[in-house]
Amino acid sequence: MLSRLLVAVAVLAGLAMCFPAVAAAQSPQKIKALIVDGQNNHKNWPDTTKMMKKYLEDTGRFTVDVATTATKGTDPSFKPEFKKYDVVVSNYNGDAWPAETQKAFDEFVKNGGGFACIHAADNAFSEWPAYNEMIGLGGWGGRNEKSGPYVFLDDAGKLVRDGSKGGGGHHGPQHPFQITIRDAEHPITKGMPRAWLHVNDELYDKLRGPGENMHILATTFADPGPGKLGSGHHEPMIMTIDYGKGRVFHTPMGHGNDSQECVGFIITFIRGCEWAATGKVTQPIPSDFPGADKTSQRKFGG
Repeated sequence: MLSRLLVAVAVLAGLAMCFPAVAAAQSPQKIKALIVDGQNNHKNWPDTTKMMKKYLEDTGRFTVDVATTATKGTDPSFKPEFKKYDVVVSNYNGDAWPAETQKAFDEFVKNGGGFACIHAADNAFSEWPAYNEMIGLGGWGGRNEKSGPYVFLDDAGKLVRDGSKGGGGHHGPQHPFQITIRDAEHPITKGMPRAWLHVNDELYDKLRGPGENMHILATTFADPGPGKLGSGHHEPMIMTIDYGKGRVFHTPMGHGNDSQECVGFIITFIRGCEWAATGKVTQPIPSDFPGADKTSQRKFGG
């Protein structure tokens, strides 16, 4: 009897040792993300960094670090080890990074690293050719026809590359606007409603840049009518760019805390970051995702 009991205990002990190993082997490896910030013409950047960090961590798929520059000027000590991460998220719009840091970031993305460009990050580094190739389109910072064409879709959904003279970057008053999915089969947008209403935000239009190896996943119509003062074009709102071996996710959405509380923004953001890091998306579309005529907002509790 005692021998049988000892055998049973040994078997149970063996199973206890094996099952955690099996579970660990089946659990996907966490995605390592880095958010870069420190300078931005949007004074709420400490809030939006905190929000994006929590959104990623709450999925259970990401670990997130933050690298912050000095508050002004080129920060000679800003030298993150980009190669330690799977994806870098930019919440930065300010002075140039050190040349060494620029080179390291260029090599990181070109060699297969993921990059997520959020809202005003596409205003940054207008004089850095590699960065402008990475983000596809940008605004402000002295951008003009020499930076590349305006890129948008016409009413028939055809891609337009307009080389007209003029500055890059514009927006009218903040307002809710409808997102139209243009590629419903891409991993980032798959399963989203064909149209959904984004919470109050700056609608960036007249962005211009190289726009090479860029795929527009979603647009919004920049209403030129009274009060909205838009371009009259269907402007890119979710896009991807291939840069060397790297994957870039770019959204001009996400100006204020309220716009980053939009469930559509949150899900687009975390799916975009996962895709940039891995080429795949596992995050589902939640039941509270916005509809064509109804916004959906999750108040951020910190």
